[in-house]
Amino acid sequence: MKDWKPTANIKALRLRAQLYALIRKFFADRGVLEVETPILSMAGNTDANIESFQLQFIGPKSAGVGQRWLRTSPEFPLKRLLASGIGDCYELGRVFRNGEAGKRHNPEFSMLEWYRAGWTHHKLMDECAELVKDALHLAGRRATVRDVSFRQLYQDSFGFDALTATEAELRGPLAVFDIDPDGLGRDDWLDLLMTHLIQPSIPANRILLIFDYPASQCALAKIRPGDVPVAERFEVYVGPLEVANGYHELTDPTEQRERFGRDLATRQKRAAVQPPVDERLLAALPKLPSSAGVALGVDRLLMAMLGTERIADVIAFPFDRA
Repeated sequence: MKDWKPTANIKALRLRAQLYALIRKFFADRGVLEVETPILSMAGNTDANIESFQLQFIGPKSAGVGQRWLRTSPEFPLKRLLASGIGDCYELGRVFRNGEAGKRHNPEFSMLEWYRAGWTHHKLMDECAELVKDALHLAGRRATVRDVSFRQLYQDSFGFDALTATEAELRGPLAVFDIDPDGLGRDDWLDLLMTHLIQPSIPANRILLIFDYPASQCALAKIRPGDVPVAERFEVYVGPLEVANGYHELTDPTEQRERFGRDLATRQKRAAVQPPVDERLLAALPKLPSSAGVALGVDRLLMAMLGTERIADVIAFPFDRA
């Protein structure tokens, strides 16, 4: 067997250790507490586009429900801590997503997630950019920062209002890719415009902050009313790589339960697994302070720091060598 060696070189592995030290110092200097939360949960992620790993606990029934799910994010327990009054906190650890493997994906990967009480998504977006700039500096790189609303970015790129454009208008710029439209809706076309046309055009030395997404892409973010409602959500790109996704957090348990229900209905249509809803999160939401949170892919950030598009270049042993 010849594939026993790591796919990342020693330089990349040392850089990962340096990045972890930088992250911990970054938050220690700002008074943000590092915490640990469970990797195994009684509830799974209902997001129709994310699949959880499942396993069965074979110990005593008194220990709790045997069916468990590997976390796809530490989001729910971190929010429970925030609702309990712990204050600003973060976690740096492993998460797991079933079916996600490829050039830029590995089924298990490292995620940094943090929450700021009393902050809006705009303030957190700026802090996220600070951390990313510090990380790039660690690798001897510099980057400029641009922030732009989702609406304005698509207007500048394609000349139409992404929040009100017809589906035919959204499909227009993608005609050169000969994409099968069967089963695709507005959000799918918006995503394809991002992945096929916008992302590849982002300069490698640019940190792009995109905020205020379509309300249909709200996930766990608050929706702000307006001429067209928008989700108070942001994403961070370093060159063509998406590295972070953040929200001005929803605190309404009724609305959140409805969103979980919509996720599960979509899953049912796709004949996908129906994970149990996290009732403990829903019970905690009324106590959740107004806050903003963000999840950052550490492996993606390392890829940007090293200028590689292969996740295997920044992890010791990818899925096929684990």
